Amino acid sequence: FAWSPPAPPAALALRRVDPAHNMARFYRLDVQPDLFGRWSLVREWGRIGRSGQVRRDPYPTPAEARSALDKLRQSKERRGYC
Repeated sequence: FAWSPPAPPAALALRRVDPAHNMARFYRLDVQPDLFGRWSLVREWGRIGRSGQVRRDPYPTPAEARSALDKLRQSKERRGYC
């Protein structure tokens, strides 16, 4: 087993606010190591001012987790998050 330095942190916070539709949402994405040597893409979403839902998706490498983060970011930006 060869040790490698951790990847730089990858975190992103997005918001979507539309007062006309009473919409105030957030979406957070973060790449984090887990306790087993793998990497997780952590997603948290919900209404601004409330606690959100959390989902963790495991990936074998930080590069794969970062790639998934970038794809989700693009998807959310197409839906109006910024």
